[in-house]
Amino acid sequence: MLIALLSTSAVAVPPRAYGGTERFVADLAEALVARGHDVTVYATGDSRPAGHLRWRFGHAYWPPNPQRELEHVTWAWGEIAGGQFDVVHINGPESLIAAERVPIPTVLTIHHSHSVETSALMRSADKVHLVAISRRQAELAPELAVSAVIHHGLSIRMYPAGRGAGGYAAFLGRLAPEKAPHVAIDAAAAAGVPLRLAGPSWGEIPGHAAYFQESVKPRLERSGSGVTWVGEVDHPGKVALVGDARALLVPLEWEEPFGLVMIEAMLLGTPVIAFARGSAREIIDDGVTGVLGREPGEMAARLAEVDRIDRRACRERALERWNADRMAEDYERLYRRVAGHEELVGRMEPALVAPAQVRWGMMEGSGEETRRPRAGAGEPAGALVRGGARRVGAPALVSRRGRAS
Repeated sequence: MLIALLSTSAVAVPPRAYGGTERFVADLAEALVARGHDVTVYATGDSRPAGHLRWRFGHAYWPPNPQRELEHVTWAWGEIAGGQFDVVHINGPESLIAAERVPIPTVLTIHHSHSVETSALMRSADKVHLVAISRRQAELAPELAVSAVIHHGLSIRMYPAGRGAGGYAAFLGRLAPEKAPHVAIDAAAAAGVPLRLAGPSWGEIPGHAAYFQESVKPRLERSGSGVTWVGEVDHPGKVALVGDARALLVPLEWEEPFGLVMIEAMLLGTPVIAFARGSAREIIDDGVTGVLGREPGEMAARLAEVDRIDRRACRERALERWNADRMAEDYERLYRRVAGHEELVGRMEPALVAPAQVRWGMMEGSGEETRRPRAGAGEPAGALVRGGARRVGAPALVSRRGRAS
């Protein structure tokens, strides 16, 4: 099938550090290409996804800029409308801008928590097929006609088995009220276990600066060497930190729609201790990949006993449940249904996934030109190819029946 994946203009694909949606797009694109599909990713020019890359802006813009995001999705839909895609997969409500006007089957994965405004916008796009990322997320939005619930998966090659030999617990995520790192600090202190916090504190978000000053900073100052805040980490730093931890603490104070960090830890063999909120009850196999609790005292007690969990069994269960190929198979099934391709069952011929070496104008080793579209608003758009040596231009590289041309 010929598939368009629309990411954001805020973070590159894959992300260097923070970026759950962009990690999802990167791993889904890689797995779909491996299953024989022809995938075009609409992201930023500093992205490196499998398949074909198209961009309006040469690099990501952080923090998210609504005007740039609107320009990004408007430009992407303009290109998509002129192609021959079998299905378009969008990943944010702002991308609904043209979904009703372009006659191509469209899927929207709902990555964020429920809100009245976004719910109303999604309800108005009645031709778009909505995907929830957990059953709990779907339960909290009964007014939405969800076509499927598909759990995330990750590229397992990015998560080698960790040793868990560091003797500390880890917290990974934004230092925000809903993530509750202050609870992780208290639980680790009560259990007598050192804690390493990794994640950004975004003072520009309303309420976050006050939360950090009132609830996190005083605890860091009182804890001495018991708690170490290492700031935001990139992927290798995350793998090293979480892979060597005794456990990952996830004291949810909100209905987390999914929580990629939990399955990242499990894939490394690190058990997760989480509050039983949001998706945690679906993700954690209690006693195998982690344990569930309901309050800080229980989290501390579970942390003191967490070494009873077999790290090898934790990782093996995670490899079964949370691999990107399973996720891609689930989406493939949905794509075929919405595009009227139900008769195409089983795997397509696998495609090469190893990234090609590329440069402007020509793709090294292929002799084929890449096309650089007309520039606009003072910044050139562009194209790169990764994962194979096909021509980029008009996206009609596979027939509308999904067979390689």
